[in-house]
Amino acid sequence: METDRAVVIGGGASRYALKPTRINSEDILICVDVDAESMAEMKTTGTNGRPLTRMECVKQAIILFIHNKLSINPDHRFAFATLSKSAAWLKKDFTSDAASAIASLRGLSATKSSGRADLTQLFRVAAHEAKISRAQNRILRVILIYCRSSVRPTHEWPLKQKLFTLDVMYLHDKPSPDNCPQDVYDSLVDAVERVSEYEGYIFESGQGLARSVFKPMSILLSHPQQRCAQDDLDIPKSLAKKVPVVEATSADDNQIPQAMSQ
Repeated sequence: METDRAVVIGGGASRYALKPTRINSEDILICVDVDAESMAEMKTTGTNGRPLTRMECVKQAIILFIHNKLSINPDHRFAFATLSKSAAWLKKDFTSDAASAIASLRGLSATKSSGRADLTQLFRVAAHEAKISRAQNRILRVILIYCRSSVRPTHEWPLKQKLFTLDVMYLHDKPSPDNCPQDVYDSLVDAVERVSEYEGYIFESGQGLARSVFKPMSILLSHPQQRCAQDDLDIPKSLAKKVPVVEATSADDNQIPQAMSQ
């Protein structure tokens, strides 16, 4: 009997055995939006007492992500790109050396407002790198961190060409007459669905809190080949205090409550 089918055991119980599947090491291309909106202040303050910018918070989250990802598998590798009007390399060579990867982030800084955001070049680069990764029995993932509240990203990409997986973290302002974060989000969802080989995740936040950056990045530690559908995610769990359920004790109907003694 094949190992990927149910095996019936005596007594009617059943046991499932799955064929072993190789989980490939990842090449992760992290692309950070460097539009002026990436310098928007958040509600979280840094050690110097001033508010963190989105860019500062994103850098810290990426550093933590790299260390945690390498602790899971030291064979994962990282490269970096920036997004202005289009994508450009920040560090082209993929590396599994944490110090080298983190050093690349020091050169990451915001520019002036770009006016538009075309993801086509990012996808072309990712597709090219994905073919190289596949030849080495690896897979490629792109993590896009996008910060614009009123500029919908565009792309031109074949519907059936899915060579890599795209994750997105979208940080935006609260909706107002001057922006359209919902339209931007919808465009990003379309991009994830169009290009992703495995299940791509997208997270968004307009809260301006550091945890709205760190929580999604912790979920993105999950390997694309081991993910459930995003609709089935039930993490991160709420940290709200749960009130224990106390079972009510049934009292004798004829019993008269007595006053507590002083």
